[in-house]
Amino acid sequence: MATYSAKASEVKRNWFIVDANGKTLGRLASQVAAVLKGKTKPIFTTHVDTGDFVIVVNADKIHLTGKKLDQKVYYRHSGYPGGLKAVTAGTLIKSKPERIIKMAVQGMLPKTQLGKSMLSKLKVYAGDKHPHAAQQPVEMKIA
Repeated sequence: MATYSAKASEVKRNWFIVDANGKTLGRLASQVAAVLKGKTKPIFTTHVDTGDFVIVVNADKIHLTGKKLDQKVYYRHSGYPGGLKAVTAGTLIKSKPERIIKMAVQGMLPKTQLGKSMLSKLKVYAGDKHPHAAQQPVEMKIA
């Protein structure tokens, strides 16, 4: 028996849609990351992007437990002296709700070129409308 190793040309990608309404951020992000990596498929290979596309809708209705809306802080730096910017999770959900989900999923993917290609298959939208109806996405169940 030889160990099977998937090739990029053999991977068949499916489209999944996830409704984030009332879902907890970390649980949603970990399950979405597993689908983006391809860990839910029997052909999973660590060095090949075998994952599927994921559409997340209703990102503005994501749920954070405890006091994270006020106490969780996201930082970014412009690269200039004194260029550190900080924003709380509550403010970020109100202004750019797509970004909070994308950042949570990005933290669970590899920090390589392969991880960037996996993240490019994630589509996040604040409302319940999305422009990917032609791909006929299947609803994905999140606990």
